[in-house]
Parts: sequence; C-alpha cells; structure tokens
Amino acid sequence: MSGLNLKFSSTFFTASLPLTQSQIPNPKFPQFQQYSFRNRQTKRCGFIAAHADSSGLPLLPFDINQVLIPSESKTLHFYEARYLALLEESLFRKKKLFVHFVLDPVIVGDSSAGSSFAARYGCLVIIENVERLDVGALVSIRGIGRVKIMEFVQADPYLKGIVIPMQDNIFECESEISSKVSELKEALYSLNSLEIKLKAPKEELLQTCIAKSLMWAEKEPSVDCDEAFVPSLAERISFAALQPVTGSTQSELLELQREKLRAMDVRETLERIDDSLQLVRKSISMVVAKLAIQSLEVQ
Repeated sequence: MSGLNLKFSSTFFTASLPLTQSQIPNPKFPQFQQYSFRNRQTKRCGFIAAHADSSGLPLLPFDINQVLIPSESKTLHFYEARYLALLEESLFRKKKLFVHFVLDPVIVGDSSAGSSFAARYGCLVIIENVERLDVGALVSIRGIGRVKIMEFVQADPYLKGIVIPMQDNIFECESEISSKVSELKEALYSLNSLEIKLKAPKEELLQTCIAKSLMWAEKEPSVDCDEAFVPSLAERISFAALQPVTGSTQSELLELQREKLRAMDVRETLERIDDSLQLVRKSISMVVAKLAIQSLEVQ
C-alpha cells in the first residue's frame, strides 16, 4: 500500500509526514484497546513553551471517539512489534511517558492529494502498570495534562514528536475558583456514594471511574517531567468529573464523549467546572431515578 500523506490542520500546527496505512491504529473499544501537577499562582497565557524532552516523546494516535482527558485511566493491549518498541522506550528512556492524541479527518480542497488529518486533543500520559502477557502486554495509563504537538521527529517504527504543555489561562479569581472546586467535589462525592448503591449486572463491573480520577486529581501528581506539564489542582478536578457512570446508556455515553471533546478545547477553568457541575447533576438525577426503580423491583 502506498504511503498516506498526513496533513495537519493549521489550527494546531503545519507539517506533513508520510505514514503507511498500517501505522495508524484503528481502535474499536472505548475502555480496552488492542494495537496490531501542581498549583501555580503566576498568570498563564496560552501555553508554556517547555519541552518534555528535546529528543521528542513517543506518540500514539487514536480515532476521534477515543479522546483521553487528564485524570482519566485506560488499559491498552500492545502486541505489535512497533508498539512494544514504543512501550520499551517510554518505560526505560522517557520516564514512563508518552503522548496519546487523536487523528481527526479533515476536508481539504484537493481530494486527489490523499487523506488528511488534524492532530488534536494531545494528552501526556504516564504508564501506571504493565502486565506482561504471552503475546504483548497490558498497559495501564493515566492522562496527566493537555499538550500540543509542535513537530514530528520520527515516523518509524512509531511516531515521535516534540510537544509543549497546554493549560488553562489563569486570572485573578482564586476565591471564586476555590469555591467552585469545593462545590464540584461535593457533587462528585454525592454521585459516587449513590453510584456504589447501584446493582450492576453480573457481567458488568461496578464503575468507580469518577472516584478514582478524583482521588488522582486531588493528590500532587508524582510525574518526572517539567512541572509546566502538570495542570493546576482546579483544572485536574474539572476534568475528573468527565467519567462514565455505572449503567450509562449509549446516548449518555455519546453525550459524555461530546463533553470530553469540549472540555479539551476549553481554556478557562471556571467554564469547564460549570460544565462539569451541570453534567454531574444530571448524572445524580439519573442514578437517583435508577435507584428508585431498583428499590421497586426489590419489593
């Protein structure tokens, strides 16, 4: 198969890189894929231009339905040689770090030039656990913070590029942000206490994604990289709310996906917290209704 000309939207950066079709994974599952930081008081405008590594970080592309947000965890199955090589470099040379990003198809005027994509929604991730298998490895990752891909430095055997951190703008509204964070945390604790009362089908594990993400967000992340890549506490918590709830319907999961995409674009912490609060309150109402039905079924 001929090389695929990969063009990137000017919204993010301009570059071209020849890739073969087989180099672009085709994820199929939302939670399990197969493949063949600290508070700051200074004002932040846009993003801070600080590289995680001057030689570049490994990059792993996904489709638009597989965006990963800060604080979110995911389990991947690596079994192809190129992705096992990415794993080894991430573990032993890149301080357990690589970048999860989305390849989003874009329409260009000249369709004869081949398929074009935008590299969007980059998230620096840390490898939390690796389970070696007879074939490949199960890799648990956690999103740390948003990044922007500035330059590709390698195509084979896997993508590698230079990235910079991309965080929320910070203005003089600390008291308002603190109040909103407390309100969001209280809502999340309420949702989690209701969620654990739900009876899940035997084949479905009880979801505790929100509680685990919130627990991670509240701690000072232990990540061996420039602190500019670690979002503020308020920003981390604003993302922690965007996790699936036990028993979510397909339409509810689709709505969550839209909220995650929007959250990755938002640059104001208060705006994202307000969006998250609205989503959590809807989730609380949904779980309360399901608990009421569950109670009637028991009687």
